[in-house]
Amino acid sequence: MTTRPFTVGIIQDSASPDTSATLEASVARVREAAGRGAQIICLKELFNAPYFCKSQKSERFDYAEPIPGPTTDVMQKLARELEVVLIVPLFERQARGVYRNSAAIIDADGSLLGVYRKMHIPDDPLFNEKYYFVPGDAAHDDRIDKIGEVAKQASGFRVWRTRYASIGVLICWDQWYPEAARITSLLGADILFYPTAIGWHPSEKSEFGEAQQDAWRTIQRSHAIANGVFVASPNRVGHEEEPGTDGIEFFGHSFIADPFGRILAEAGQGDAILTAECDPRLIEETRRNWPFLRDRRIDAYAPILSRYLGA
Repeated sequence: MTTRPFTVGIIQDSASPDTSATLEASVARVREAAGRGAQIICLKELFNAPYFCKSQKSERFDYAEPIPGPTTDVMQKLARELEVVLIVPLFERQARGVYRNSAAIIDADGSLLGVYRKMHIPDDPLFNEKYYFVPGDAAHDDRIDKIGEVAKQASGFRVWRTRYASIGVLICWDQWYPEAARITSLLGADILFYPTAIGWHPSEKSEFGEAQQDAWRTIQRSHAIANGVFVASPNRVGHEEEPGTDGIEFFGHSFIADPFGRILAEAGQGDAILTAECDPRLIEETRRNWPFLRDRRIDAYAPILSRYLGA
């Protein structure tokens, strides 16, 4: 159980088609975050590439790479040098024809603790993720033991006990599901990280933009409150074009919230590095005064396993 305060950093930025240049820029921002005192640093969803899911093009599978692989090699060395925990979300090529929207979790000694694979996969205009990603596995399978510790820790919702805190990682569309936040919190997370790539369809921005952004922030603050945990959400920024469409304007507004849902740090729509100190004593205090976990009626929740209960 984490007892000492820890400082988190989240990085909000854009990405170019040049993955090497984007990686280099991200390394510099990680160094800056560490220089500001961040001990656990999270990058945005699919951090080193454009958001390629805006259309279905098979050549875009070329953005994928294995974990471990060249990007995680760089980040493991960086984590070891700076003595920071890194959450590195990228497009994973797990096997021939099996691609995942994943996040590598690297401890402060540079060791690769495991991989979280996005559980909920959306399919909307300009967000064609079901074409590219296999969803994360639903539960641990003992047969995975035979193929290594990293794979073993890549099943379903998990918590990683890093040098500085116990962390849960969920990715973008996962952030709309209270079940994901609740399960990860029950596993012992002190903080939930939500690396994100969310934005506006430009044609809808004037009518729905403010409400969409507010809903995104509100649902994640509600996870912090309902579970008594810290929440940190790094989003990407910038307009990304897609031929034949208006593209997507990623709206940024990354933030860090405490277990009361209070905003500790928040960005606007430009590049930003946010840091905030998180004190685990506030988790204990919150759960003593708002004992939502204690008062759950776990004997009455079986219907939640049904897809639909209406007539």
